[in-house]
Amino acid sequence: MPSYGRYRSRITEISREATAGGVIYRVKDGELQILLVEDHFNRWTIPKGHIEPGETARETAIREIGEEAGVHELESICWLGKTHFRYRRENILVLMSTQIYLFKALGDTDDIKKEDWMNGIRWFSYNQAVSLIAYKDIVRLTRLARRRLIERGEISDEE
Repeated sequence: MPSYGRYRSRITEISREATAGGVIYRVKDGELQILLVEDHFNRWTIPKGHIEPGETARETAIREIGEEAGVHELESICWLGKTHFRYRRENILVLMSTQIYLFKALGDTDDIKKEDWMNGIRWFSYNQAVSLIAYKDIVRLTRLARRRLIERGEISDEE
């Protein structure tokens, strides 16, 4: 049989990983802005990470936002939904589920700080953010976040 490049070992294990994160927003000069981080694959996304033993998903989202974005003053608005993702890590099939929450950044929202392993962090206009986010499920939940903010009367439908 011909060889077509690299050899991939067969999957011998399945791992389920629970993570949580948040869509973080602010309204600055009347404009809805979303905070994104650029991961080490150069993909823009939201802060998220693994749920530690004893933590709730919401607590994890708050901790990860603090660690990955340096934002510690947050108002929890609502749960937005859950995403599912799978990938291969050597011979392990990883099944990841991520609970996503909506948070309003409070305090000095310009004081943001990425973790060393990340390539970037920045506030984007809502339209820029949805065009840059690399994961379609996160885009879907970011759009839902905007609808929730319109329902709450925090922003108008024209923004």
